[in-house]
Amino acid sequence: MAYFRFENKNIYFEESGNGSPLLILHGNTASSKMYADVAARYASEYKVILIDFLGHGKSDRLEEFPADLWFYEAQQVIAFLKKKDCKDVSIIGSSGGAMVAINVALEAPELVSKVIADSFEGERAQAAFTENLLKDRAMAKENPGARGFYEYMHGHDWEQVVDNDTSAIVRHADDIVDFYHRPLTELKAEILLTGSREDKFMYSIADDYYEKVYGAIIQKVPKAKMHLFEHGDHPAMLTNFEEFYGLSMDFLKG
Repeated sequence: MAYFRFENKNIYFEESGNGSPLLILHGNTASSKMYADVAARYASEYKVILIDFLGHGKSDRLEEFPADLWFYEAQQVIAFLKKKDCKDVSIIGSSGGAMVAINVALEAPELVSKVIADSFEGERAQAAFTENLLKDRAMAKENPGARGFYEYMHGHDWEQVVDNDTSAIVRHADDIVDFYHRPLTELKAEILLTGSREDKFMYSIADDYYEKVYGAIIQKVPKAKMHLFEHGDHPAMLTNFEEFYGLSMDFLKG
């Protein structure tokens, strides 16, 4: 197993394939295991890199996740890319990983060429999202399927990982709100925003959730475009993978 050091802690990563670097970032309460099959598909064309953020998967644990979680995770990614001397990197991030990807592109534009941001909240935390998430997490911890997923992602201490994540999301919504430290108008990388119109979580907040949130981002970012899948759930990139794969390859190679 491969690790790199960040703030005196070990972050797990794995690489497969050859070619230009493609980083795939997991979302909240997940780990790189969630994208192992996805990585295998892209490895025929790219050098695919998977990372477990600190506190997740096979990486070292944190006693508490910082409230500015997605920015902190972006700092981990930037440190890794610089350590490995990666440039002209493409990033696919889903859910919370999409917000990490955008933060990386904003903070280290010299490293990133293209971003695919899938199934994410947008620019700012919304009270309805946080309220729904608290209810969803409480139910998930009692659901055998969800518990099995969490344990597969993280191991025996999965409940602490989930609780740490929930706490960070609530504190972020209360104290920080904005997901990014720089305005999106500064984003230089090309970006594709994806989501599903059958995403039950997002569309429980608003009937036109992605249309509205992604539309606002596109108004600010010259090199942004959007694709919404008619079917599938959360995240869109997994529940529509074959269609997503073709769309993503056209975008990344275009």
